Amino acid sequence: MGEIEGDNNTRYKPYENCGIEEGDRIIAINQNTVTCTADLINQVNASKGNKVTVDYIREETTLQTSIIPAKGSDNNYKLGLWVRDAAAGVGTVSFYEPATKTFAALGHGIQDVDTGKLLQIAKGDFVTTKIISITKGKKGNPGKIQGSIENSTVIGQISKNTDFGVFGTLSNTTSLNINVNDAMEVAPRDEIREGKASIICTLEDGKKKEYEIEIEKIYRNNNENNKSMLVKVTDKELLEKTGGIIQGMSGSPVIQNNKVIGALTHVLVGDPGAGYAVFADLMIKQAREAE
Repeated sequence: MGEIEGDNNTRYKPYENCGIEEGDRIIAINQNTVTCTADLINQVNASKGNKVTVDYIREETTLQTSIIPAKGSDNNYKLGLWVRDAAAGVGTVSFYEPATKTFAALGHGIQDVDTGKLLQIAKGDFVTTKIISITKGKKGNPGKIQGSIENSTVIGQISKNTDFGVFGTLSNTTSLNINVNDAMEVAPRDEIREGKASIICTLEDGKKKEYEIEIEKIYRNNNENNKSMLVKVTDKELLEKTGGIIQGMSGSPVIQNNKVIGALTHVLVGDPGAGYAVFADLMIKQAREAE
């Protein structure tokens, strides 16, 4: 939220006491649906300063309020609300299920950069990306995979953003170089054991590779969040390339006994070689609900 500067340096706060909070999603102005920032601006300007009704969603509840727009120094009418109509990021796809065409990625949700809350999404595109560079992780400073979606190809639609990952449906698999011989079963959590395992991730365009890790602790009864297992990278090659777990590797599938048991979710800031993974069965449950 921000003040609006009008004529003669007058400042206005139209949003005051309207009840709207950071993280809410605006869906309509005067019963007219808004799907992007341009829609919102046009509807508010059309009011000519008269009171408007605002429909918005907080978590899963639809609410309504009213605001009197203020005229800014640029002669446009405004609510004083800073809005965002899109978010983008680079992450790793955990698995794809051919029978249902559903996919799962990240192992954690996409959060609003300002509020830290889970973004309530209306829709999204699942696209290819090109890896530009890798910043190695260090103690106190997590690294990252820098990617670009310029000239990307849309290969699916995102329908769900949850604490356990991003889910949707694939519509174009030709860009993924899927080999049916790579298919694996998903292991339930009671089959998971502490000790050796591996992760599959891509650090170069089009080149998937398996790296060794160690499962140090398993939280079998945890269904509340995505910190199901504590893991540590032991692969010397991966440690040399990335320093351990870095941003962009979230979603990398965790493999044990040739079965998918989970996906990477977090790195420990104090130890980039260690982090958390979420159980695959939790992701499967969310994927089923996204079909």
